[in-house]
Amino acid sequence: MASRADSVASNLSLANFSKATELKQRIWFTIGALIVFRFLSFVPLPGINPLVLAQLAEQTRGGILDMFNMFTGGSLERMSLIALGVMPYITASIVVQLASALHPTLAALKKEGTTGRQKLNQYTRYGTVFLCAIQGWFVASGLESYGAQSGINAVVEPGLMFRIGAVISIVGGTMFLLWLGEQITSRGIGNGVSLIIMAGIVAQFPQFAGNLFEGGRTGAISPALIIGFFVMVVILILFISFMERAQRRLLIQYPKRATAKGVMQADRSHLPLKINTANVIPPIFASSLLLLPLTITQFAGNSIDTATTTGRIVQGLNQYLQHGQPIYMLLYAIGIIFFCFFYTAVVFNPEETAENLKRNGGFIPGIRPGKRTEEYLDYVLTRITVIGAIYLTVVCVVPEYMIAQTGIPLFLGGTSLLIVVNVTVDTIAQIQSHLLAHQYGDLIKKAKLKGRLR
Repeated sequence: MASRADSVASNLSLANFSKATELKQRIWFTIGALIVFRFLSFVPLPGINPLVLAQLAEQTRGGILDMFNMFTGGSLERMSLIALGVMPYITASIVVQLASALHPTLAALKKEGTTGRQKLNQYTRYGTVFLCAIQGWFVASGLESYGAQSGINAVVEPGLMFRIGAVISIVGGTMFLLWLGEQITSRGIGNGVSLIIMAGIVAQFPQFAGNLFEGGRTGAISPALIIGFFVMVVILILFISFMERAQRRLLIQYPKRATAKGVMQADRSHLPLKINTANVIPPIFASSLLLLPLTITQFAGNSIDTATTTGRIVQGLNQYLQHGQPIYMLLYAIGIIFFCFFYTAVVFNPEETAENLKRNGGFIPGIRPGKRTEEYLDYVLTRITVIGAIYLTVVCVVPEYMIAQTGIPLFLGGTSLLIVVNVTVDTIAQIQSHLLAHQYGDLIKKAKLKGRLR
């Protein structure tokens, strides 16, 4: 059976793709949903003057909010309905997952199956609305005060009504994005939220390429630096692709069973453990946690008196937590490492895996089934997670630091490349699985027809 599956998988072609009607419908639905997302990023908040806002965006360029703007596909600098993107949802999901790991009641909900997961998702949405409301209020008030200080007011009629309208619009935009992401997951191809983040990053590529080549033409960026940058990007893509496919395969052996010819034969298989079990989740989670307070402090800093103690603290945070600063890089690296171990512990349970192996009669050669197998799995998983955490930290932090030092615009850094490559690979894998299922379906139909003819 396995050899047959391998042969079918190797024979997948574009001819099979043209016959897979359901797959084509899913792909077209995904493309349509992403187009809607891009259209929404150009719809400004009520009461905003887009032309004046563009001037303000140029004055504030270069800060930590550039990363936020990258994840939202430029929605933040345009102050669109989806200015916050899906980052509040990601932050809320972090809080709920941490709480479910620590709080007994939420941990019990997690074990209840579909019903428990639905309740946790509901709590996550409540948290998303709460975070959106807080961030939206500070964004609106910060925009008013910054415009008043700079003499370029992007808000047509500042006041309480504008802030309330902005908060309602931002909350509605983010919740619509979540619904759109769920629709992509259920009716399209790939993970909806991840695809929305990737689409926002990829949408910045034309602007980035234009700025880069314009800097090379004017002499602001040396040609050697541009060539070195593209070489670094190619190396990073190859390195990410290699590490994402890297596995530690544990040999699993099953007791001898009698075959059709009466020969006793032992079955063998492998338990694949990915080097990077957490995929792209740690950098997204770490970015989201950093961006939540920094969004508030940077927009609130425009309306706080710097002579006060609070004002000095906020000013210090905005200064030392800029993109490329050592403290920011340190916190970012710590966040990535923490979420590598945390998310790996969430998605892979050594105790449950060991129990399933014992129940099915499988064992690791040289390791007793049960508790010893659990300890061995935990031992191996901890050590490969260390490698995965180092890999993610190097890929995300080092290029970002180099980009900050060289002054190249913030795009195609380690974090964005990691997200784009991971999401692309996962989406292609889902497409291949759909094609494989379609081809197997055709084989089953042919087999039934032959059986009837006999």
